[in-house]
Amino acid sequence: MQSTGSRSFGHDLLQAGKDLRVFALSLSRNATKGDDLVQETMLKAWANRNSFKPGTNLHAWLFTILRNEFYSQARKRSRESEDPDEKLQGELIEHERQSAFMDLQDTRMAIERLPGELQEAIVLVGAGGLTYEDAARECGVALGTIKSRVSRARARLKNELDRPSP
Repeated sequence: MQSTGSRSFGHDLLQAGKDLRVFALSLSRNATKGDDLVQETMLKAWANRNSFKPGTNLHAWLFTILRNEFYSQARKRSRESEDPDEKLQGELIEHERQSAFMDLQDTRMAIERLPGELQEAIVLVGAGGLTYEDAARECGVALGTIKSRVSRARARLKNELDRPSP
């Protein structure tokens, strides 16, 4: 979906909600967590609407925000420990900017460890916002091949980023 100048960003954002929910459910496999992901994605998109370039692919931009939020939450969950009385919580301080930077670094390093063809596919489709068709043309491969590469890249990234840090 490409955002047009005649429609407002807010309208386009709301129109993308159903597709975002489907994607969130496929990642989280939980309706409540999926809905939370969509809400967080919409809040971040709205807060950063000035960084979106009109005429580019809004869905790709939103899906990237949602996917990054999913990975960030997964990493945070893997670092959490039980604190029923919330005694430890008061002693911990996490600076959001530092956490976001570390999440980005983890993701970047995980992408760099992917084999070249998977790396190229996930960067073109995930970060570059290209459609599968455009990415297939860019790589000179069949549509099914690029879909398979993106799927395998996502699975590898998810497994690597879900692993607890040593």
